[in-house]
Amino acid sequence: MERAPNEIEALIAQIARLPGLGPRSARRLVLHLIQRRDQSLRPLLAALDRVAQSAQTCSACGNISTLPVCEICTAPKRATGEICVVEDVADLWAMERGGVFVGRYHVLGGTLSALDAVGPEELRIPELVARVQAEGAREVILALAATVDGQTTAHYIADALAGLDVQVTALAQGVPMGGELDYLDDGTIGAALRARKAV
Repeated sequence: MERAPNEIEALIAQIARLPGLGPRSARRLVLHLIQRRDQSLRPLLAALDRVAQSAQTCSACGNISTLPVCEICTAPKRATGEICVVEDVADLWAMERGGVFVGRYHVLGGTLSALDAVGPEELRIPELVARVQAEGAREVILALAATVDGQTTAHYIADALAGLDVQVTALAQGVPMGGELDYLDDGTIGAALRARKAV
């Protein structure tokens, strides 16, 4: 089987390193881009170059933006007194896709993990405490994973905010909408039972 030229193979190798893409998908994607270079490849290159030049971390919340302070943090209507704490930017974007939360966010940059040697000093917890004080937040919503590391981080944050006049809450966990009990794991069923509410 004849191989593609070295430059194209190098591009395929780079694309294959992206999350969710393997060598076969990368090869198909590169071929598509090359065959449609005016409609796909050149606009993609221009967009990548613009993002490479302008993308930066929001100094307030840790989101990715093209401005020093992102659009969410500067929007007056988002100043609800609620700060939603997430592990990373992907979680923030997932919350935004839902379109339900209208407050502001705080990206930690990970969770506490003894196994991976991630301590409080590696996360943006001091910045969160400072924001709660500076913005006079009424509620901090912990939207962290229902894992040991996520729950450990949630407890640490709750302790760090204990002396402040702010309510600390967490997302409900349990049975998803349309979920059948037979298909759920024991941990999910247990969390759902503990978070039960009156009907």
